[in-house]
Amino acid sequence: MREVTVATVQMKPKLGEVEENLAKMSDLVGKIAGQQKVDLIVFPELINTGYECGVRFVDLAQRVPGAAVNVMAQRAQEFGVHIAFGMPSKEKVESIIFNSIILLGPDGELIGDYHKVHLKGEERMAFRAGYRFGVYECAFGNVGLLSGYDLAFPEAARVLALEGAELLVVCGNWEKPHRDEWRTYVLSRAYENALFVAAANRVGDDVTYSFFGDSMIVGPRGQVYATLAGEVDPKTNEPAEGYAVARIDLNEVRQRREEFQTIQNREPDTYKALVRKY
Repeated sequence: MREVTVATVQMKPKLGEVEENLAKMSDLVGKIAGQQKVDLIVFPELINTGYECGVRFVDLAQRVPGAAVNVMAQRAQEFGVHIAFGMPSKEKVESIIFNSIILLGPDGELIGDYHKVHLKGEERMAFRAGYRFGVYECAFGNVGLLSGYDLAFPEAARVLALEGAELLVVCGNWEKPHRDEWRTYVLSRAYENALFVAAANRVGDDVTYSFFGDSMIVGPRGQVYATLAGEVDPKTNEPAEGYAVARIDLNEVRQRREEFQTIQNREPDTYKALVRKY
């Protein structure tokens, strides 16, 4: 068995307040890792800034590694845990920024820096699209990273599965009222590729968007190991902050793929239309 304990966090960031959001994330890492041994903690997309920052993203974006990454790297090292979280990042050219997912190891080392490939709506005005998907080798197994809208494209998850991903980490900002869409995509990506999906979606409001959470951990046959669906803050009657934790066995990925032949029975020669630009 290759058992891994995963936590998916749904949190409400304060729009544009990077230091305050990082402090909240740090506290949550301490709380989760202090209650049980956990191997990976997954936060939502753009969690250190919020989603609707517009032109402010240029000023809020940081280099990788940089201050935000260093803060979370310290927490990863302190508790011996992998951490994945979303943030706006920039390269040497200050005006080029990306919607990024950062993956840190339990020694605080940077394992992955993924740039979101599929940008949606106004994201296209703020960010440059990434152009490759990556699978990252962690101490417990192979992890693929996706950000928000990437989840809607089956090709993205399939590429990661073919490259060896056993666990798909999804950092999301999926907004109301599209709860059924989010859940369907998470379950579908798990079924299609016979892999585990750890999906963290934020809660709270920004300027015009509201977010519903429903963070979950799903197995290679669509079984829901843990979920925050339906969790409500009694004070506001809105989706609650919190986290879902599950212990999974990555050996199940190979078992399910052998049993159902999802990967083996593909016919790539018939899929040429998939790489034709619309």
